[in-house]
Amino acid sequence: MLVAAAVLLAACDSAPTELRFVAPSSVLDREIAEDLQALLDQDTGFRLNITQQQHSGEAALDMLLAGKADIALVSNFLPYREGISTVMPLYASVLHIAYRDGRDPSDGYSLLNNASIYAGAEGSASRLMFEHIAGRLGLSAGDYSYFSVPDGASSAAPDIAVVFAPISPKRMAELVDYKMFSLGSPSEIGAGSVVDAASLLNPPLRPFVIPTSTYGPATPEPVVTVAVDKILVVRNDLSASVVYDLINTIRRSRPALSATRPGLFAQMDEDFDVSNSTFVLHAGTQDYLQRAEPTVYERYSGVAEVVVTLVIALASATLAGFRILKMRRKNRIDRFYAAAIEIRNSISGSSTVDERSLAAKKIRELQDRAFDQLVDEKLSADESFRIFVTLSNDVLDQLKS
Repeated sequence: MLVAAAVLLAACDSAPTELRFVAPSSVLDREIAEDLQALLDQDTGFRLNITQQQHSGEAALDMLLAGKADIALVSNFLPYREGISTVMPLYASVLHIAYRDGRDPSDGYSLLNNASIYAGAEGSASRLMFEHIAGRLGLSAGDYSYFSVPDGASSAAPDIAVVFAPISPKRMAELVDYKMFSLGSPSEIGAGSVVDAASLLNPPLRPFVIPTSTYGPATPEPVVTVAVDKILVVRNDLSASVVYDLINTIRRSRPALSATRPGLFAQMDEDFDVSNSTFVLHAGTQDYLQRAEPTVYERYSGVAEVVVTLVIALASATLAGFRILKMRRKNRIDRFYAAAIEIRNSISGSSTVDERSLAAKKIRELQDRAFDQLVDEKLSADESFRIFVTLSNDVLDQLKS
């Protein structure tokens, strides 16, 4: 049993943990998910299987709660959902508000009024943020329209684009004829500005400054905006030891991630702040932050349950086998009882000497067979056998007298 348990534990340790990852709808987020997949596939003990269907925001959370996926990359700006837990933040996602040349950027109302707006899919963090901004500016649903590309018009573009995305200068080509809208000046941060109010009313948000020329002509001056963390989330029922090991693995992979995307992962700290997490912290995250490494039983609880079940089944089968063996031996000695009694009852007071001699001979042969079976362990040297010997000897004494 110990050898079997050791083999099972070794097999569990070598088999990678497979996690179904919800494919993000954003191109950049999907590329980052694929980077993680490639890194975790390199003998790390994990294997990420990215889903075919692409989802972001609340749709990704629905996939987790429906049991169709195990892990997702979402914005920390999404509303709280029961059954969803935060694993760790990965990188900052910055609010980009880009407008076409010709729009009036003097204030938010003039900029958004009567404009076609691209703000991501329904339920995404970008759409939620835009609707929050529009409500604060007093805009109703009829004052703007959501942008969708008409059939056969792939070159069409919205008046305004509101997108939460990592800083990516490689995407400057998409900002031709656009400029970035700033929510104030850098000097106003910390002095009661609009971004300070946004951070106060929405703790996951924090002020962020996009430096001059980050997006070429689209950012001729510093752009003040807000940022929010992109976080890994899972279902509450995912094992704490799996989440603990996943965080450790991603932290060890930080140099590789920083080499490919230094602007995103270079600031990834060993201890991360999750005090403003929208969702509850997973037990594995709490263990990691407190450095409470899972015990051997917690890490191999599934295998331990199987081993315990096998041990109980083996013990039950062994006990049943002993009972069957004991019952078979009891049945054999019962046949010897019956034979001895039958011989005794066959003799009466009128029996001849020859009949009595023949009966005595049968009793001795019966005793010889019984002792032979005792030597062959077909009978047990217990109280039942002693009773048979006493019974057969009594019959012999009666025949002699």
